[in-house]
Amino acid sequence: MYRTFFRLFLRHIPAERAHALAKGSLRLIRATALGRALVRAAVGPTPACLATDALGLNFPSPLGVAAGLDKDATWFEDLGALGFGFVEVGTITALPQPGNPRPRIARIVQQRALLNRMGFPNQGATFAAGRLARRPPRPIVGVNVGKSRAVALEDARGDYRTTARLLAPVADYLVLNVSSPNTPGLRDLQAPAELRSLVAEVRDELGAIDCTRPLLIKVAPDLGDEQLDAIVAVAVDLHLDGIVAVNTTADHAVLGSASDVVAPLGGGGVSGAPLRPRALDVLRRIRRVAGDQLVVISVGGIESAEDVWRRLLAGATLVQVYTALIYEGPGWPSRVNRELARRVRAAHASSVGELIGAEVMETRAAARDRAQ
Repeated sequence: MYRTFFRLFLRHIPAERAHALAKGSLRLIRATALGRALVRAAVGPTPACLATDALGLNFPSPLGVAAGLDKDATWFEDLGALGFGFVEVGTITALPQPGNPRPRIARIVQQRALLNRMGFPNQGATFAAGRLARRPPRPIVGVNVGKSRAVALEDARGDYRTTARLLAPVADYLVLNVSSPNTPGLRDLQAPAELRSLVAEVRDELGAIDCTRPLLIKVAPDLGDEQLDAIVAVAVDLHLDGIVAVNTTADHAVLGSASDVVAPLGGGGVSGAPLRPRALDVLRRIRRVAGDQLVVISVGGIESAEDVWRRLLAGATLVQVYTALIYEGPGWPSRVNRELARRVRAAHASSVGELIGAEVMETRAAARDRAQ
């Protein structure tokens, strides 16, 4: 039903307006006890075998919402009610900012992709902190933080400190976004020396307010293998809790013949199906370099339970989606949860956690056999 609705109606509405319509509709439905009960009945309970322990937290499902959908922490409860195990809000900056001029997001329907150059539009860390301070314990909420556009790159560390000070106390985990292609110079912070300095500053700030939270970084898919290896090595050396991989790609060649959509927007990052191969490659490489020393949240091109399953077997601890929800609708997460539970049972496992990294373990075992 949703696919028909999308094809006949939603796809003809500007993307940001459709986003606002979806948000408003879901919030309206869940504004009453009856509406919340109807959503619970439609979604059903999350199968117990999907519970996943990571980052010192118990996730009811490894399937979560990526940063970018709930930019201001205004509808994470509604998204969680659809069956997601967690929601990552943001990207949130210390200073309120409008983001880039519109149009700044486009659907590439034939590729099941999105192109965006949003530029972190949000109402700022103080607003988001106020919203999150009143939240219930579920869903689990991660907070993705980035550099304010008005702040010079050389002052980025202080800017991140401000955001961390305001948001870490009301977050379940914190992600330093150093990889968006839509904030000038931001990806320079992925350089090992810059990353070490940034993490040190944020940790100093968390120590100053006596706040301990899992700390992760979000990396770009456009890094070369040596660059990625260096970042992972830094993450391991600094004892970071994990890596979110990957952000949108600035490589518009992944769109093929649809790359002409880029011109009206003047650039931006691509998400959705075209990102799938690279996101899986990055996940596997991180696991090879880091072993079991980092939690990896895999995001990019996940459209089905099969995609989620492949990421978990390849070593993802958790997965996130954004674009799939746009194309598949609000019933998608509960369908994926049911299919994942079926696969767990078919594998004769008591929980999905037993299967995380199975592909990695098989590869290691094969290597040991060859060496003997």
